[in-house]
Amino acid sequence: MNKKIFYGILGSVLLNGTVCKAESINLPQPDTSSELMKIIDARKSGRAYSNKPIDNQELSNVLWAAFGTNSHGTRTIPTARNQQNLRVFVFYNNAVWEYDGKENVLNKYSDTDLMPYLTTQEFVKDAPVHIIYVGDKKYGEVHSGSAYENVSLYAAANGLSSVVRGLIDRDGLHKALDLSEDEVVTYHQTLAYPQE
Repeated sequence: MNKKIFYGILGSVLLNGTVCKAESINLPQPDTSSELMKIIDARKSGRAYSNKPIDNQELSNVLWAAFGTNSHGTRTIPTARNQQNLRVFVFYNNAVWEYDGKENVLNKYSDTDLMPYLTTQEFVKDAPVHIIYVGDKKYGEVHSGSAYENVSLYAAANGLSSVVRGLIDRDGLHKALDLSEDEVVTYHQTLAYPQE
């Protein structure tokens, strides 16, 4: 379509007022009485952490929420085209682990201290658990967002503190984790009990 025709149509639409009507709909107050709505209301980012350790049961619950296998045999989050290709790495007990959500197992990935790639903000070092989300270039951000929101809601419901961060050395992590060219480090999520 040439520019004259396009601008002519746009001008006609704007002059006729079919685009620029200022209307609003006053909605009723949300009903926050259900357990889910209460948890959504309670969700918040936390940046002050206790040094209380997170045990394996709590960690299992968190990682299942992030990218486990549910009772239907699918993942706990939706994935584009059912690719189920999100990778979840966990910095825990001085090692790097990769979560296998089908088997609900943490497999040791590395003994290298990768915390320097995460500690661009001082408060981060106090958290006992760090989750790194890795996905493909096309859908990785979307899949990671679903996973970290599940973790955030789990944390809100169970007295844990969490924050999602993008301020990390993605290139350094990419190299240190020996990721493929098609993979990207998307986000970092801390997990801890709140500071008392």
